[in-house]
Formats: sequence, C-alpha cells, structure tokens
Amino acid sequence: GPQYEGETVRKEDLYVEFGGPKVRHKFELVTLKSPEEVEHEKVEVIGPDIKDMKEGGSYPLAILVDIAGEELEKDMEPVIERRIHMYCNYIEGLYHMNQRQDMWLRINKSSFKKGLDSLKEIGDMLIFLYTSELPIIENISITFITDEKRVEELLPQAMKVYEARDERLRGLTEDDVEQFYGCVLCQSFAPTHCCIITPERLANCGAINWFDGRAAYKLDPEGPIFEVPKGELLDPVKGEYSGVNQVVTERSLGQYDQVYLHSAFEHPHTSCGCFQAICFYIPEVDAFGIVHRGFAGQTVIGETFAHMAGVTSGGKQVEGSCGMALELIRSPKFFQADGGLRRIAWLPKEIKERYKDVIPEDLYDKIATEKDVKNTEELSEFLEKVGHPWIKGEVELP
Repeated sequence: GPQYEGETVRKEDLYVEFGGPKVRHKFELVTLKSPEEVEHEKVEVIGPDIKDMKEGGSYPLAILVDIAGEELEKDMEPVIERRIHMYCNYIEGLYHMNQRQDMWLRINKSSFKKGLDSLKEIGDMLIFLYTSELPIIENISITFITDEKRVEELLPQAMKVYEARDERLRGLTEDDVEQFYGCVLCQSFAPTHCCIITPERLANCGAINWFDGRAAYKLDPEGPIFEVPKGELLDPVKGEYSGVNQVVTERSLGQYDQVYLHSAFEHPHTSCGCFQAICFYIPEVDAFGIVHRGFAGQTVIGETFAHMAGVTSGGKQVEGSCGMALELIRSPKFFQADGGLRRIAWLPKEIKERYKDVIPEDLYDKIATEKDVKNTEELSEFLEKVGHPWIKGEVELP
C-alpha cells in the first residue's frame, strides 16, 4: 500500500538489486496486445530468481508487462509503464527508482527474510494493483528476465520503442495546445515536486511527454497525472505561466509559488529524483554542462552524478542545477532564457554523440567532453582555444 512509498533501501540493508548504475543491461516495457495474446495473470521468470542470487549482488533485469483491454489505447503504454514505479514502491522492502533503460530495483534483507524471495510474488502483487486501480486493463501478464544475454538482446528493441514515443511529439509547441499536464508520481520521494509537462518540456524522468500526459488523464482522471491550465503567459522567454504558478503553489503546499519552465536561474523547475540527467552551471566559464545518470566518474566540476543528484533532488528549486530528461536537449526551448544549447560547454562523450544531430554543426567540436578536459581550468583553456561562441560573446540572451 501507499504507506510504504518513500521507503528507501540503503546499501547496508540491501539483499539484492536489479539495474541501477552498476548494471549495463536493464529496462521495463509495457506493450498493448490483443486479448488472445495475453494470458491473464500469468507471471513468468526467465533466468535466476531472487532466492537463487548472491546477497549483495547486482543483476540485469527486464520487466515486460503485456496488457489488453477494449478501451486501452497505444498512447496509454508509457503511462501504464510509469505505474511500475509507483506500484513497486507500494511493496514493503522494495525500492524502485528511475524508468525505461535506467530502472533500478532494490530489495532489503528484512523483506527477503519475511518471504519476498521471488520475482513471481512481485509480479502477482503488481497484477493485483494494476487490475484493482485500473479496471480498464482486462488482461495482463508480466515477464521478468534476469538472464543477461536475453536482456541484452531485447534492450535495442525497447530503445526503438522509446525513440518512437519521443519522436511523435517533435514539432508540437506550447502555443499549439490549450493545457499542460502535471505529474506528482515522485512526491513520495520529493514531497514538494510537481513535474510540469508541455509539448516542449517533457517530464524529468523522460518517460512522460505531453501526449502521455493526455492519455494518463483520460485513463485515470483522479490519478497522479492531471491537467494544468496554462493561464496567462507572463514571460515567453523564461516560460512563466500564471496557471502553472498556481498549480505549483498548490502541489508544493506553498513551498514554491513561481516557476520558469525554460530557465535554470531564479525560479527553475523543481527536481524529483528520477531525472535522467542534470544541467549544471559552471561558474568558472559562465556556461553549462550536462551529466546523465549513466556517466561514471567525475564531471568537469569534480563531482559525480550521484553527489550532484543528492544536491539537486528532493523537490527543491536549485538555481543552476536542474534535473531534466535527455530528450529535452532536442527542444527548441531548451533553457532558452539562459542561452540554450549554445551555452553548453561540457557533455559526456556518449551524450554528445547521441545528440549530434541536434547540436549546431558549428558548435559540435567546440563542446568539451571527459576525453578533452578533466577540470574547469582545462575546460577554460579548451573553450578559449576552440573559440566557443559563448566565451567569445557571440551568443546574445533573449
């Protein structure tokens, strides 16, 4: 039940974990199928089960949820998929963080000793929660795969599904819609956090875009995802709306009464704990860097992602340190009030290559990676040497 939400599993209490930063191959995926393709309430475990694993170990995992129902729509897949996070955290001693290919599941020693020693039991509980809270689901089956080779084989297929979901949103703008959506799925871990989802700003977790928000509200109007009236546009550059301010005030219990959707300064968007990446200010060069959850080692400012996430998360507004979805890099309004992509000075090599198509051609070679510099002193020298447009004063703020 919800009384266990917000419960964490620390290293000293850990029995086993699935996914997370130590595991390369992991993902969770919900797929809508025809009723005859889904054997209702079937739970299957492919590979070693919890009771077969070494205490303290980290293991690969794929969670495949197949659903069917006359009123279900394809748009509802990512919404139902995101419920994995909420429902797993309803289980005592089970801790779920992140989403998609970044998912992370931990089981504590106490619950293992009480009998939580099989993924099948977790699957049975998830099915109970899904069918109890979302009766629109008529058939559901869950498959857990812990066989590393099989998870590795299936991961590229899941990534294609995620990409297709993200692709359909591109081109839609905030001016094209009459309302935004809000999400408070992470409030059990970040009590004052409220994600505002617009066509040009998807949820920090990267799992819920504007279309998903619309589908979620249709699926469960009383659920954790809801409509947000835009209200009056107070600042078109910073992305400030009166309706958003009102909702954030209510949902943060008065902690925050103002939010800029497209700026990292003054009143930035709050950060939960499931964000895919952090956009962080580098004062030594007056520019920004981005670090993602999968980055190992220290960033150019000498801190790891884990340490930076501890400072950024919790539902706080932290100037110059904003949790974000990686897909936000593609948004035309990506921190536009602060200079956007042309103010980015450092990126992990993996992310720089992944988003090469959206980085301006004249800027690409002028953004440093961990292969180019190790600290801010070297970064400053690098930017001067290559003639980064922000350092040269060629970028004008809106």
